[in-house]
This record gives sequence, structure tokens and C-alpha cells, in this order.
Amino acid sequence: MAKLKLNPEPTFKADVPVPVPGAGPVKVKFTFKWRKRDEIVDWLESAKDMTDAEIIMDSAIGWELDDEFNAENAERLCNTYTGAGREFVNTYLDELRGVRTKN
Repeated sequence: MAKLKLNPEPTFKADVPVPVPGAGPVKVKFTFKWRKRDEIVDWLESAKDMTDAEIIMDSAIGWELDDEFNAENAERLCNTYTGAGREFVNTYLDELRGVRTKN
């Protein structure tokens, strides 16, 4: 059982279900940046003016893909799999809020 820390780790990992047409979602593990509630509110406001790739680069520090984690590849991911950005944001916010989905 995990212990509650009032000073949590600065990052956490979670699987993002990237929708693949004709194949269903493929889970990609991202390492996300931790944000406190007031930081989330500010981030949500600023994210309105960001592209999906910019949101990924602003909210994560890595992924478990063979391709390097960088802005060009984040853009490539979002352009190739159009639902990736939406699923990234949903997963990020669900994890920050402590929402767990059942498998």
C-alpha cells in the first residue's frame, strides 16, 4: 500500500490509451509532471492556447516509446493518431484527481 506524502514526487507514470483506428487503443506509458490544484487551474487556462503536442511537452517529461521524447515526435504522434491528445489530457487530469478506471 502506498503511503501518502504531503510533498509528493515531482513526476508520476501512467498509461495513455492512444486510439489506433481499426485496432483499438494501445497503451503508451508517459512520465507526467505533478501539479498542485492551483497549478492545474492555471495550466488548464494556458492549455486553451496550446496545440496537443505543446500540451504533451508541457505536461510530461518522457514516454516509453522507441522514438525520442521531443516536440517533433509529440507533434507526429498527435498528427498520426488524432485522438492521442484528448486521451493524454484525460489521463493526466484523471491521475491528478485520483480517478482510476477499471480494466
